[in-house]
Amino acid sequence: MTFLTTLLSGVSQGLCWALLTLGVYITYRLLDFADLSVEGTFPLGAAVTAVLINAGVNPFLAILAALACGMLAGFCTGFLNTVCKIPPILSGILTMIALYSINLRIQAGKATVTFKKDSVKNLLSGWFSKLLHTNVNEKYISIGIGVCFALLAIILLYFFFGTEIGAAIRATGNNPFMARALGVNTSRMTVLGLMLSNGLIAASGSLYAQLEYNAAIVTMGQGAIVIGLAAVIIGEVLFCHKDHSFAYRMTAVVLGAVIYYVILAFALKVNFLNATDLKLITAVIVTFALSLPVIKGFIADRRERAANRRQYADGGADHA
Repeated sequence: MTFLTTLLSGVSQGLCWALLTLGVYITYRLLDFADLSVEGTFPLGAAVTAVLINAGVNPFLAILAALACGMLAGFCTGFLNTVCKIPPILSGILTMIALYSINLRIQAGKATVTFKKDSVKNLLSGWFSKLLHTNVNEKYISIGIGVCFALLAIILLYFFFGTEIGAAIRATGNNPFMARALGVNTSRMTVLGLMLSNGLIAASGSLYAQLEYNAAIVTMGQGAIVIGLAAVIIGEVLFCHKDHSFAYRMTAVVLGAVIYYVILAFALKVNFLNATDLKLITAVIVTFALSLPVIKGFIADRRERAANRRQYADGGADHA
């Protein structure tokens, strides 16, 4: 029972971060843009959601509002980079720093704002309990919501990046010089890509606040960029090859987020580790994830050398 509980906890948390992982994938892989505003955009979505839900707004509409606010934050990062000519890393840092104060403003100066009215999880949990005439495990509700939002995001992104604008964004990340030669306004595409990415990240923060914390915490975005990059790398190394489709790659990075949090959940159950070791565990998992390509290449190189030695030995034996 403890194993199942830990597994469900890891899966539900990983799915909450699925939209963030997709957002990081857009900037990190498609745009080749090191966007550090993630750590401000993620709690921005939670803050907007908490204030709107407490004001009586439907929680699903609050997610859309969080997405819109995240897109605005992405626009600010893109503006600093493309118009003010500030390097990508500094643009993201400036937006992140500004968002910390903005998030506190939204939360009326409070570091934590608890939901006083029903979140998405509470609404659906009550609805399913009435329908089935029994209480439903909230983790199953969280997993179901996470899966639905992840699938919806993957489908919409797949069709969007198949359009002319989507292709222009991908071209901007792959080769901006060639894209400009083909008449693409790379500055606009960079801004649009950052808006899309940060919108997804803010929506992820909204979901995470509703499904896990039932509150918005101004510091909940700390380390978000590291977790997002780790999830992207884990998903790509474990599931992706060069010939896989774009939709498959997005699904893989979502699975990377789930695997990351499942590993983290089980690591915290080890007897000699405490909750205070969370940062250490995170550092170890991220280090391992970043090292996976090197480890995988080393293993492939060893296998190739062993195969060459066997081939050479067989050739020598035949010659003799």
